[in-house]
Order: sequence, then structure tokens, then C-alpha cells
Amino acid sequence: MSEDIKTYCCPICKKKFTDTQYKPFCSKRCADIDLGNWFNGEYRFEAQEIDEQDAEELEKLITKPEE
Repeated sequence: MSEDIKTYCCPICKKKFTDTQYKPFCSKRCADIDLGNWFNGEYRFEAQEIDEQDAEELEKLITKPEE
């Protein structure tokens, strides 16, 4: 039986790689670059604001004792 070798594409440098040690990145360098992008605020996503009533309902659900 032949073993299929999967190749991946690094989202930072776009290099193809097979070693999954730093997956989804090809190396520690690319993983560190990605982490730096998060720290520097280069990656963002929109937050949805909730009104006071919804916040109170969520608080009740969070603090509700399990039955």
C-alpha cells in the first residue's frame, strides 16, 4: 500500500509544506509572524453590540445553577 503524503500551503508565505509541526504554518517563523499580526491588531473582526436586556438574559443563563 502506498502512503499518501498531504501537502499544505502556509497562509503567511504561501510555501507548500508537508511537515505538520507548526500546522497550519510551514515554520515557527511564519507562526510567530501570524501571532505578531494578532498582537498588532492587523487581524480584526466586527463585534456585535447587545442591548441591556440581552446582557441581563445572558448573565442569568451564565449564573443559573445546574439542575
